[in-house]
Amino acid sequence: MKIQRRTLLKGGLAAAAQYMVSCSKAGQLLNSSEHSLMNFRPVPFSMGSGPMPVISEDYEYEVLVPWGTSLQPAGPQYQHPQTEAAQAQQVGIGHDGMAYFPISDDGKRGLLSLNHEYGRNRHVLGKPEPDTLSDVRTSQYAHGVTVVEVAEYDGHWQRVESQYARRIHGNTKTQFSGPAAMSPDLMNKAGNEYRGTFANCSNGRTPWNTYLTCEENFDLYFAATGEFTPTVKQARYGLNKTGKKYYWERFDPRFDLSNSDYQNEANRFGWVMEIDPFDKNRIPVKRTALGRIKHEGAGHGVSKDGRVVIYMGDDDEFEHIYKFVSAGNYEDMLARGVSPLDEGVLFVARFDEGGTGEWLPLTTDNPALKKDFKDQADILINTRLAATALGATAMDRPEWATVAPNGDVYCSLTKNRDRTVPNAANPQAPNPNGHIIRWHDSDDLVGTTFTWDIFLMASDYFANEESFSCPDSLWADPDGRLFMMTDGDQRDGRCNQLLVADTNTGDVRRLLTGVTGCEVTGITSTPDRRTLFVNIQHPGDGDPELTSFPADFDGKTIPRDSTLVVRRRDGGIVGS
Repeated sequence: MKIQRRTLLKGGLAAAAQYMVSCSKAGQLLNSSEHSLMNFRPVPFSMGSGPMPVISEDYEYEVLVPWGTSLQPAGPQYQHPQTEAAQAQQVGIGHDGMAYFPISDDGKRGLLSLNHEYGRNRHVLGKPEPDTLSDVRTSQYAHGVTVVEVAEYDGHWQRVESQYARRIHGNTKTQFSGPAAMSPDLMNKAGNEYRGTFANCSNGRTPWNTYLTCEENFDLYFAATGEFTPTVKQARYGLNKTGKKYYWERFDPRFDLSNSDYQNEANRFGWVMEIDPFDKNRIPVKRTALGRIKHEGAGHGVSKDGRVVIYMGDDDEFEHIYKFVSAGNYEDMLARGVSPLDEGVLFVARFDEGGTGEWLPLTTDNPALKKDFKDQADILINTRLAATALGATAMDRPEWATVAPNGDVYCSLTKNRDRTVPNAANPQAPNPNGHIIRWHDSDDLVGTTFTWDIFLMASDYFANEESFSCPDSLWADPDGRLFMMTDGDQRDGRCNQLLVADTNTGDVRRLLTGVTGCEVTGITSTPDRRTLFVNIQHPGDGDPELTSFPADFDGKTIPRDSTLVVRRRDGGIVGS
């Protein structure tokens, strides 16, 4: 039976909406001296290394939707190496940011929208280079986003038959909206239509229950088969002759930087793209008002007057932190048929001495941008250059941002080994372990000034039992916990991990460690917060000699990116 969207709003989506309302009301817990935020026994530092995840004694996990899982139970089953036809109907590789959209009233059935950041040729194809266009298509189909329906039965989560399940990948039809949508800098001589998304790292979601996927290191997929010298604008985004050796350019001319028929193809990537997980026929939309950077996340908040605010990091050394504020109340805008993500102002952050800062508008009304940028589309397509022109603060790899119920915003700064001169917001030079910065905007999220502080420096914990380095994924829960996942070298070769911090006290506990060679990333929960979904990305970096995770799931030996379902053994709130 087909479930109508209106019915969903009365049921599962109403539960999601109530969850978001509960988040806004939970701030009273933040300063409660009687509320113990973390009572679980942490994973000892000594146990944080091995071929399988290790979790707190008070918790348990199970594996869900590994790379190659068919979207439907009757679909093609995983095999290695992958094939073009099968991969197009299967969960992709490189599990990263994700969001859970409940369907049932109890929240135990819903849609998991899941990013797929990357997968090296040897892992996906079983060889270092593609030999045919079919090989390239297989790789492209392994990237992008998966929408898959999952449900809990008899205490276990599993993928289920679904009318909503689909793949959005490197060749899916897409469209552009907002101020840069009709820019000639998005057009090619070849006249090819807009297609594809890849390098999908972190994510966000909207109050109207759509999914935001963020295109990050898109430059790695472009290279040149002939002569190519990058322009200043191209160089700022990392585009160069050799790329990352995916070799898509050999068989797909869209990715050949030396092919003049596709001169602007790279400008079509590096955006935040909106997906409606409940309408598989709706074409995904790249929202140009949010700017073109190497997007790492789209953490959202809603002001008291109903404006949507999106916070974003640009994941490179010495890049910037941004926010977008919608032009009006999002419900009013939707009622008028206008996307709240198409009309508004994009800002970039300047962190000043003394714990204050300013949001600088990236618009043609700003005198500092009128000289070098021809129009708003030019600013949005070349956002990095515009941010530098305004004197925004160069940060230590800004990654995920998350908004706490009390209006505090946290952003992870993974590391910067190349920094030689510190500044107030990036106080270590070099910064090998990273830190987390926190700020609070004036005027209920929408103000142009803010106060800020350093929530924590990872170096302060690095030599301790709570040791961690390179914070990446973040989630501030309704009670005042900050969930932190890591992506980078850990002390003594330990695995990357999931930690929980008390934002009142700074106490940090290790909830879970991943497997050798992996990144722990992506986080979302059921509305009751009794179930947490977390990803294990590139286990063993694809090397079966290092790990066969999750071999005990289905007996396969090739390591496969997977989602973990994490729960307290006593059924309590995750993180507690």
